[in-house]
Amino acid sequence: LHLVALNFPLSGDMRADFQCFRQAQLAGLTSTYRAFLSSHLQDLATVVRKSDRHHLPVVNLQGETLFSNWESIFDGNGGQFNIHVPIYSFDGRNVMTDSSWPQKIIWHGSTANGIRLVSNYCEAWHKADMGAMGQASPLNTGKLLDQKVYSCNNQFIVLCIENSFVSDPQG
Repeated sequence: LHLVALNFPLSGDMRADFQCFRQAQLAGLTSTYRAFLSSHLQDLATVVRKSDRHHLPVVNLQGETLFSNWESIFDGNGGQFNIHVPIYSFDGRNVMTDSSWPQKIIWHGSTANGIRLVSNYCEAWHKADMGAMGQASPLNTGKLLDQKVYSCNNQFIVLCIENSFVSDPQG
């Protein structure tokens, strides 16, 4: 399952699932991608199909392993990952080093276990003003689910997860 960043940072008012779908298509990726966010309809932990949560590794765009599987992100340790394994955007840039993302923070709107935080997800990702709050994680902590609250007017990294693995019929 590939974990990929959108090509630009977004504030709390976003159509993230659509952006993930669109940018994956433009990059020539054939699988379905969903935002790595809790929403008003779904907890982050359940975005990936149940049948793919345990046996597939979570990798970056180059195939380097970030997590042994989807479920391991939500074991309560905040989604600890090796910060030396880059997270790439759909257009191939490393979000940790590229200046297009001045703040190395990702939106997620979730608890450390991937459950939605209705008080901290920018009003279902429809608000970008200073009064609304969103849960996010500074990537330098080495955690995808660190528990920090920020104003929704900030423009942070949005990650997308391949939510239905389709094996390549040619390979």
